[in-house]
Amino acid sequence: MEIHLWCIVAAWLVVYGTKLPVAAAMHRAGGYDNHLPRAQQARLEGWGARSVAAHQNSFENFAPFAAAVLVAHLAGGPERVVDLLAVSFVVARIIYVICYLADWALLRSGVWTVGFLVTFALFLTTLL
Repeated sequence: MEIHLWCIVAAWLVVYGTKLPVAAAMHRAGGYDNHLPRAQQARLEGWGARSVAAHQNSFENFAPFAAAVLVAHLAGGPERVVDLLAVSFVVARIIYVICYLADWALLRSGVWTVGFLVTFALFLTTLL
């Protein structure tokens, strides 16, 4: 299987990997409320709130990325370019999560922009 297709799997793992710090923050806030987890998440502050936001943003960015990779793949975009872009997205998303948890807001926004542009570029590889 091509690297760019594996990157869809990796990006999906990033989405669910971001649940770990959310669960840790919930545990620190009195224990994980499995009856009303979203209500508990809404009450989190600081690091916990940023963890939830990083988790939600990971969901929001996964679908466009996966679609862009599949479009590039099916349209026959140059494999090396598609691979490089897909790997770049996964790396950017990992750095994004780190920046969010560390409260490095400006760097986080820059890294988000990289991921967005990479996704857009994946769609454009169909023109090459």
